[in-house]
Amino acid sequence: MALEEECGVFGVFRPEAGYVAHDSYYALYALQHRGQESCGIVVNDDGVFAEHRDVGLVGDVFTAPVLERLGTGEMATGHVRYGTTGSRSRINAQPLVVNHMKGTLAIAHNGNLANASELRRELEMRGSIFQTTTDTEVISYEIIHERLRTKSIEAAVESAMNYLVGAYSLVVMSPQKLLAIRDPHGFRPLCIGTLDDGGVVFASETCALHAVGATYLRDVEPGEIVIAERAPEGAQAPISLRSIRTHCGTTPHTACVFEYIYFARPDSDVDGMSVHTARQRAGRFLAQSHPAEADIVVGVPDSGLDAAMGFSQESGIPYDTGFIKNKYIGRTFISPGQSSRERGVRIKLNPVPSVVAGKRVVLVDDSIVRGTTCKRIIRLLREAGATEVHFRVSAPPFLNPCYYGTDIDSREKLIACHMSEEEIRQDIDADSLGYLSIEDARRMAEPAKIGGFCTACFDGNYPTPVSDPEVSRYKRTIRTGVVKTDDTPTMWQMKEARP
Repeated sequence: MALEEECGVFGVFRPEAGYVAHDSYYALYALQHRGQESCGIVVNDDGVFAEHRDVGLVGDVFTAPVLERLGTGEMATGHVRYGTTGSRSRINAQPLVVNHMKGTLAIAHNGNLANASELRRELEMRGSIFQTTTDTEVISYEIIHERLRTKSIEAAVESAMNYLVGAYSLVVMSPQKLLAIRDPHGFRPLCIGTLDDGGVVFASETCALHAVGATYLRDVEPGEIVIAERAPEGAQAPISLRSIRTHCGTTPHTACVFEYIYFARPDSDVDGMSVHTARQRAGRFLAQSHPAEADIVVGVPDSGLDAAMGFSQESGIPYDTGFIKNKYIGRTFISPGQSSRERGVRIKLNPVPSVVAGKRVVLVDDSIVRGTTCKRIIRLLREAGATEVHFRVSAPPFLNPCYYGTDIDSREKLIACHMSEEEIRQDIDADSLGYLSIEDARRMAEPAKIGGFCTACFDGNYPTPVSDPEVSRYKRTIRTGVVKTDDTPTMWQMKEARP
């Protein structure tokens, strides 16, 4: 698997000041799979913000002395990052903290804006000075610009959403409130949980709720702004929740189907659908559409395991553990260069010869991007004695770049854009090759409450306008809003009319 993770966001609001930094620490540990580049926590103690951000894993960045320095507070927000935009440095770590005329703002973001470059140019023309290279800072400045002429932080967010195009699941913290925001398409997951003391948490995945002892309440709906704030004196609960639904239902829901294929943890539920179940369904569909005569089914750890189980259950071919993953090897261990990558794969994944030797093996993984990793894994199986390797992929072929938070930025890096399926099979040295169909990719998460899915990386049908020459053939109009119709003002007309 050559794709990288996205980001994970978390927020907590407790009735009494306490160690909310520790809550964030445990939640970010649970979300570490979504980003291993950098992480950060911001604690709000009665309007005073304390922050710590750095490059590295959660356990390395947040030592006991660091957590002690963050102190106590009623609110906190946290973030783990894999950078799909912006350079990989400490300055781009989140949450971002911005001081402005009406107070302080902390923001954590998962996703990518499709119109970030246009918005950034516009903001720079209005005098904004950027300190980072991330979409998150663009969003924060849009919110602050609206905040200067609105009565509340939630009104500012509601107004700013008129100009944001693309994927954004946000946790925004002001001195008195904690907000969870999801874009109208619902690209990225975001859920709400409650604590025994009446507190409220927001998180990218339900696995983070479990890590802090929270009970799942519901998912944030696409386009919804959820506000957590102190309840009035005498209210039943100390923290109240209310929502703004102005942007709900303004566009079809297109959740990223790759959340179910790869990104989310298998013990999470995303929009009411078990990720583990969705992946097993994908494996069952693969067994139906691409059967194989084999002795054993094995999965590539970790996200190929559930699909391999589903393939085994549907086909009747026994499932077994064909690879052992070294859990102590981080991504930073693997250095650039062909020989280093070869050694990295051998150290990270080890075949079990007693399981695969002399066997015809069905090998299940979640995707083929460049083809280099799966080629090495197949070679490892053959060296361990496998007589045949039938490769099954629980995703369709990648044919298009993603603009919503997945690390696929160019067709040049996608093997399916340059080779036929038979050529790929020969290149990776598999005895047979089968991909999940786009229809089955949608069906694997069909029971989810979201309703629709984005499959643009497979079929090129982008749900929003995207500002990239590679997709100009789709004849999308680039502007800071919805897809342009004959009576829709142009971006420049919008700018002239905008306060």
